[in-house]
Amino acid sequence: MKKYPSHSGNLVSLRRIEGQVRGVQRMIENGEYCVDILIQIRAVISALARIEDKILEKHFQMCLNKAVHGGSEREKNQKLAEILQLIRQFRKL
Repeated sequence: MKKYPSHSGNLVSLRRIEGQVRGVQRMIENGEYCVDILIQIRAVISALARIEDKILEKHFQMCLNKAVHGGSEREKNQKLAEILQLIRQFRKL
């Protein structure tokens, strides 16, 4: 079984984001001003992007680094293909 890095440090932030999303739901239910709702949505998106950055950085530091410096040629090629696929997916967003 593969051992992956822990991302549990992001759970506090994710719970905060969960609360923000519930806040946006309440704003919509209460018929609040569109601009205020949009600002809160942007805050949620930014918070998720920060977590995404942290997880991607950890992936580069641990998983990719391990494959490049200690893995087989096959493992190196798999990690490179994985990174390229991530970049393609992120471009579509």
